[in-house]
Amino acid sequence: MTAIVRRNNLFPGFNNLFDEFFSKDLFDWNDKNFTATGATLPSVNVRETDSDFRIDLAAPGMKREDFRVELDKNILSISAEKKSEQEDNTGRYTRREFNYQSFSRSFTLPAEVVDSGKIEAAYREGILSITVPKKEAAKPQPVKNITVN
Repeated sequence: MTAIVRRNNLFPGFNNLFDEFFSKDLFDWNDKNFTATGATLPSVNVRETDSDFRIDLAAPGMKREDFRVELDKNILSISAEKKSEQEDNTGRYTRREFNYQSFSRSFTLPAEVVDSGKIEAAYREGILSITVPKKEAAKPQPVKNITVN
């Protein structure tokens, strides 16, 4: 099994996918997905199958055009930005509300395993799903019986 390494942009020391999971108290839900500054990060699930890696990122309320998915060398970066402004001019006062959401997550892909030219992304029902196919040579090969002469 080849691992995708999660690169945490806010805490560079947590570059192993499992380091952060095992370093936190499993039952402490107070700081789940919060950074040191109080900003939230979307939850991410990474699964490996025989043919690909699948990355699912929970980002409800966003639109397709809010996302930016880039591959630079072997680092897959996922970011999003959403801005909204609302103004109410009623009577003698003006009320303005601003909302700004953004995040960035990065993952180091195993370059010798990943077929970077075939990466696909889709956004449905609040989940950004990214499929990272493996190269044919990296896929498990079936057992071949060889006859002895």
